[in-house]
Amino acid sequence: MLGDLAAFGGLFLTAFAAATVLPLQSEAVLVGLLLAGTHSPAMLVLVATIGNVLGSAVNWLLGRGIDRFRDRKWFPAKPAALDSAAARYQRYGRWSLLLSWAPVIGDPLTVMAGVLREPLWSFLAIVTIAKAGRYLALAAATLGL
Repeated sequence: MLGDLAAFGGLFLTAFAAATVLPLQSEAVLVGLLLAGTHSPAMLVLVATIGNVLGSAVNWLLGRGIDRFRDRKWFPAKPAALDSAAARYQRYGRWSLLLSWAPVIGDPLTVMAGVLREPLWSFLAIVTIAKAGRYLALAAATLGL
């Protein structure tokens, strides 16, 4: 029981944090747990997906409030860079969130969705499809399905 809590809790926290700007890899944790063979692959994929989607929701929330700080000296992105990212997001629309699983571009996409006021319902739906798809493909490849 305690081992299950540690495994699922650790996977959830890693997946959650990996969806934020922290440089973590939840895929390695998922693959390790899948290879151990001691937990249900479906539950592992579900836990990883929920954690990763919730982490992306934090990015969305940050995006909702970030615009008011764009002209501050300490702000990490220049206004021109934010405007460029906004233009790209608007060009491709909400469906660009299907790339929210991708390294490097996924996290900024989820922040920009918040900045541009993407409705939470569509954000969660599209990001869940993207994140679940990535974890399902990883599980299938790991288990040789």
